[in-house]
Amino acid sequence: EVQLVESGGGLVQPGGSLRLSCAASGFTFSSYAMSWVRQAPGKGLEWVSGINSGGGSTSYVDSVKGRFTISRDNAKNMVYLQMNSLKPEDTAVYYCRAGGLNYWGQGTQVTVSS
Repeated sequence: EVQLVESGGGLVQPGGSLRLSCAASGFTFSSYAMSWVRQAPGKGLEWVSGINSGGGSTSYVDSVKGRFTISRDNAKNMVYLQMNSLKPEDTAVYYCRAGGLNYWGQGTQVTVSS
C-alpha cells in the first residue's frame, strides 16, 4: 500500500529552522514528482513546494521562496523540506504528496511562536 509518513515538525521560535522529512513507500518513488502542502489553522490547503521526479527542478510558493528548500533522495525514497527563517505564518500541518496519487499521510505539525 501507498504510505507517506511525515516527520520533523515541532515548536520553534521565529527565525528558527526545521527540516521536514517524508518517507514514501508502496509506489515507484523515483517516477513521481513530490510536493509539500500545508494547512494553517482556519485556512485551506496551500501548496508550498514541488520537486520533479529526478530532483532537478524545484518550485515554491512566493511566500517561502528564499527560505525553504525542497530536496529528495530517490535511493532512500525520501523527500525533505528545509525550512529556514521561519515565521509565525508558517505555522501549519505540513503534508507530503505524490503527484497523481490520492493518498495522504498524517502530516507533521509546525508551530512557529515566541
